[in-house]
Amino acid sequence: MSTKTYQPDWASLDSREMPTWFNDAKFGIFIHWGVFSVPAWRTVDNTLFGSYAEWYYASVYGDYRNNDAGFHDKHYGKDFLYRDFAPQFKAELFQPQDWAALFKASGAKYVVLTTKHHDGFCLWPTKNKHKHNWNSGEVGPKRDLLGDITHAVRDSGLKMGIYYSIIDWETNWTHRAESGYFVPQRDREKFGIPEQDYPNEILIPQLKELVQNYQPSLIFSDGGEWDLSEEFSQTKELLAWLYNEASNKDEVVVNDRFCKDMPGKHGDYYSTEYNDKEGFGKQHPWEESRGIGKSYGFNRAEQLEDYCTSQELINQLIGIVSKGGNFLLNVGPTADGRIPTLQQERLRDIGRWMDINGEAIYSSEICTRLASDNEELALTSVGNKDYALIRSWPTTEIKIALTSGTLPQHCTLLCKGKTVPVPFFIEGE
Repeated sequence: MSTKTYQPDWASLDSREMPTWFNDAKFGIFIHWGVFSVPAWRTVDNTLFGSYAEWYYASVYGDYRNNDAGFHDKHYGKDFLYRDFAPQFKAELFQPQDWAALFKASGAKYVVLTTKHHDGFCLWPTKNKHKHNWNSGEVGPKRDLLGDITHAVRDSGLKMGIYYSIIDWETNWTHRAESGYFVPQRDREKFGIPEQDYPNEILIPQLKELVQNYQPSLIFSDGGEWDLSEEFSQTKELLAWLYNEASNKDEVVVNDRFCKDMPGKHGDYYSTEYNDKEGFGKQHPWEESRGIGKSYGFNRAEQLEDYCTSQELINQLIGIVSKGGNFLLNVGPTADGRIPTLQQERLRDIGRWMDINGEAIYSSEICTRLASDNEELALTSVGNKDYALIRSWPTTEIKIALTSGTLPQHCTLLCKGKTVPVPFFIEGE
């Protein structure tokens, strides 16, 4: 247990020692689920971030429309508010134990649930007065979705984390929308609060409520990096409280999206999504997230060709881990609480691969003893063992350079469980 006291300044907060479980885990499951899972639609767009169905409130219903204008009015009517979807988000088929069993079978070591996305809807029965009738305890499922999945995930032996949007579209201004807001004025006037009150009325109380009631192993912040200053978001004060006083202080890890100027500079680990950055190598712990398709939230507009194959996802896992990162792969459940069959298949395929090759993934580091310029090959190290992960079955000799240490005495082909002659794999420099 840590006895160090952290001050609310970056020098002190950045000196915190990273809990080891995160770097050892390597593979996690993201879950984007909420009111946006009811309409579950956004035109598929090949531009980066262009197909996110969890952005329905802003990009289909709201002021941030791109090529989706008319969909909401046509199918639901101009007077149908985004909040009117909430009673239809019933989660009546949600079986948390089945979800947890699937995630464990995938080979994942941790799970992260969107407890509140940018639309502000909460997947737990929050006591916050501003979230009355805008949480899963009071409308829709009328149950503690976060609590149910947390218990099931932990009972299966996995770590449980939370995603929390640092902003609410109904309240917060943004430079990213021409009008200054993602959602219509009528929604902001009806449901928002004065922005200057937001940190003390919603942001900080809810984050502390989540930590105190659910003790998450991970907090994935999002949205704060667009417009919020560290002073407004009270980020340094919150993290000092978390690291000093929270009951989960020795286990919890946080990312880098609480406020502006934080990404890639502060946080226990840094976040990338859909390969929007190269990653951070050995410089700092990091995590790449993406959906199985082009969206995080379930998107009814996606077709089979919009989804990655199992092999493509495994190749991405290999590439990310070999560069020192974690892979957080998202599932987008339906509003009634089912994980779509195709998404289940992808996770089980990854799990079968991990059953054989997981020893090259878990607790691995960037390999420094070997090198190769073969794009079909990635290298990792676990302790004194080095692993060569080949993305396709080789038809010619594979050459790997020895950069330090002594030549290995033998090599084992994991998928066959048999020894392979070293000269076939290793060429000394």
